[in-house]
Amino acid sequence: MARSAAGPVKISFKRIQERAAKRKGGDKVLAGLMPKRPSNKALAKLTDDRVLSEMAARVFSAGFVWSVIDQKWPGFEEAFLGFHPKRLLFQPAEFWEKLASDKRIVRNPQKIKSVRDNAKFVSEIAAEHGSFGKFLADWPADDQVGLLEVLGKRGSRLGGFSGQYLLRFLGWDAFVLSGDVLLCLRDAGVPLSATGTSKKDLRAAQAQFNAWAKESRLPITHISRTCALSIGENHDVARLKEIWQQ
Repeated sequence: MARSAAGPVKISFKRIQERAAKRKGGDKVLAGLMPKRPSNKALAKLTDDRVLSEMAARVFSAGFVWSVIDQKWPGFEEAFLGFHPKRLLFQPAEFWEKLASDKRIVRNPQKIKSVRDNAKFVSEIAAEHGSFGKFLADWPADDQVGLLEVLGKRGSRLGGFSGQYLLRFLGWDAFVLSGDVLLCLRDAGVPLSATGTSKKDLRAAQAQFNAWAKESRLPITHISRTCALSIGENHDVARLKEIWQQ
């Protein structure tokens, strides 16, 4: 596959889109599998408690069965005081110690501590930018790599897939380097390592997504999902809709 040494590969996103549509039963079906278009206005309106709640959900879901976390989530909201950052930061050490034995949540001491650390992170970003949502809304969609670095360095347990899924779930225009997306990128000729998780891999993926976004004028979120649907196991459409609407 022809490509420049530093730039994205020379393959049209239209080809990937056509392949995904053929696998899923047509353009209309494929369009129905796309997530909601990202909106900077909606991002800017996000309250800090909802941001912290989603951070906690991604952290506790990592390495765990997501459906179990979803079922227990009302208990998480109660136990963590609605995830209001300032309120949590005022709590004494005894509050956090008791959470380690609270049956309403998954009792993982390290992940519980991450909520306190991320409450501080969210509060600091909000002080700098007005709110965490406004910070996200102002960050350019063509630099997810830089945003992930901020999450990884200033946040707690928000690196890797947790950071990528956090951005997607919050509504930022994010790619997620799932197994099928990595397979799609490799099939297109993007040079990725065996794991696909290094900084070099992220930059290579970002460059390709940016090129495809410029070509197609689609949000990167849609490009990422289309890639996932274009290759690998061809999952049932009804089941995919059920999973993604949960």
